[in-house]
Amino acid sequence: MPQFARPSADTTLGAWTDDDGLDVDIFEAINEVVLDDQDFITSEEAPDASVYVTKLTTLEDPVINTGHVLRVRIQKELAGGSTIDCDVELRQDYFDEGEPGEGTGPGTLIATRTYEDVANGWTTKEIELTVGEAGDITDYTNLYLRIVASQALA
Repeated sequence: MPQFARPSADTTLGAWTDDDGLDVDIFEAINEVVLDDQDFITSEEAPDASVYVTKLTTLEDPVINTGHVLRVRIQKELAGGSTIDCDVELRQDYFDEGEPGEGTGPGTLIATRTYEDVANGWTTKEIELTVGEAGDITDYTNLYLRIVASQALA
């Protein structure tokens, strides 16, 4: 039976806001069951390694390391504006952006993908985890989506 983890809480906001410019419970703009591009989250206009992290809802261990897919939709807001790159990460045991240590740090990196020169217009990115990446997940109750937006420098 397919399972779907959705954003359930803001963990690290950085300078990110929702489509209304608010910085409270912005995960609610991206946790929908039915796709809705009318609400979204956004980094500042010229991000410099701008980080957003959301806790994902709990999943049951599927006891198989195939068929794990992470889907995100990304876009650059301004046509012809700055070149924006975006890193999308799946992490486990995330705590904060601090140095790794007991009760601190970004946890275990499960998977990461970099999207260079994000397009103006919504694009779905499907990240199919490798068997090794899926095998690195040891706690399906403690997964996080970490997004890092950066303005590419010429």
